[in-house]
Amino acid sequence: MNTNPFARPYRALTVGMVALVSLTAFEAVAVTTVMPTVARALHGLALYALAFGGALAAGIVGLVVGGAQSDRKGPVRPLWIGTGCFVAGLLISGLAPQMWVLIVGRVTMGFGGGLLTVALYVVVGHVYPAALHPRVFAAFAGGWVVPVIVGPLLAGLVAQHAGWRWVFLGVVALTVPSLALVVPALGAVQPRPGAEVTRSSSTKWAVGTAIGAGLLYVGGQQGGLNAALLMAAAIVVLVVCAPKLLPAGTFAARPGLPSVIGLRGLAGAAFVQADVFLPLMLTRERGFSPSEAGLTVTASGLAWFLGSWFQGRAGQKIAPERRLQLGLALIAVGVVTAALCVAPAVPVWVCVVGWGAGGLGMGIIYPTLSTLTLALSPPAEQGANSSALQLADFLLSSAVLAVGGSLFALLVARSAPAAYLAGYGTAELLALVGVLVAAFRLTAGEPLPAGSLRS
Repeated sequence: MNTNPFARPYRALTVGMVALVSLTAFEAVAVTTVMPTVARALHGLALYALAFGGALAAGIVGLVVGGAQSDRKGPVRPLWIGTGCFVAGLLISGLAPQMWVLIVGRVTMGFGGGLLTVALYVVVGHVYPAALHPRVFAAFAGGWVVPVIVGPLLAGLVAQHAGWRWVFLGVVALTVPSLALVVPALGAVQPRPGAEVTRSSSTKWAVGTAIGAGLLYVGGQQGGLNAALLMAAAIVVLVVCAPKLLPAGTFAARPGLPSVIGLRGLAGAAFVQADVFLPLMLTRERGFSPSEAGLTVTASGLAWFLGSWFQGRAGQKIAPERRLQLGLALIAVGVVTAALCVAPAVPVWVCVVGWGAGGLGMGIIYPTLSTLTLALSPPAEQGANSSALQLADFLLSSAVLAVGGSLFALLVARSAPAAYLAGYGTAELLALVGVLVAAFRLTAGEPLPAGSLRS
């Protein structure tokens, strides 16, 4: 059997899907870089947070709706609609005469990106044999990592020399040919009978979760009592709504699929929590320039790509639960090295190398979890479960970042080392909990489907 997703007959489909993943990733990274310029140009600083929060909230609804529709009618329709909304949102944003119009574009783009992302995951389950899933998801991971490394610099250069509008409009020109590579393979993708209305198909819970996530983001941008009230309200809404969109037992790490979904949230939140504080620490406490501090991001990004390559090839000889334990342990090691560099006597290269280990762990974890999600999902539930996998990551990461950011702001004026250590300590706790879940809960209790944990 062919084990290369870039060989015939899968080459065009794989290239097109990875390109679409890379474009959505680039847009997410690039907007962060150019949004200050956009807000000034459109006189919309008051709506700055909403430009991000609106897109994130719409993305949650897109993920849930896309998962439900992919299960009921197949992934082709969500893929077409998602790409159409993504392109429309880019055009609206790139041509926006006022800030509120740009926000409409961002919301449209976020909804389309959610539809598109989950539909691509389901296409993998429909088209590729199970033996190729690890390598396809490794390619997806690579499609995310490259924009994270080069996206900010490229977006800055485009905004400086061509204008910020081309950060949006330029992506349109690349999205259309990428979709054209995918289209020929979609004719063989047919809906699978047996899909039921499940937790993930409930639009009302998705909207509630989106509102909670939006409040959480906006609250994180505020200060004082307003921040506390908004974040408290957001957490209440998320506690009520989010569990309806995830497999029962996710928060209790029930063996099987719930543990897989939960591990995605733990790994993502642990990594992101440390990743956001590391460049800040290096620039503020060690006197590094932003580009020098960015070396940690570059190191972790390259290591992430290497980890994805490893799990898609040599890593397949290792049981997935062992890979997950290894990946989470590497994240824990990376967080410890970052925490050590709070002490001025510790050389910065220790932190760079250590955070590279964290990126390596993420590269091993994410594709492994994506593969397990498809393996543990009945064909008619692959969309809902792929949606849940990404929702768990986003929701837990957002919650931890919002709370961690508020705690940092509270402590930094009194003791900067204590503020950084509080952030790193939270990340370390999440990573260690993940190690324990992977070691003792993933395969405990009810047996998993044959072959789902061995390649």
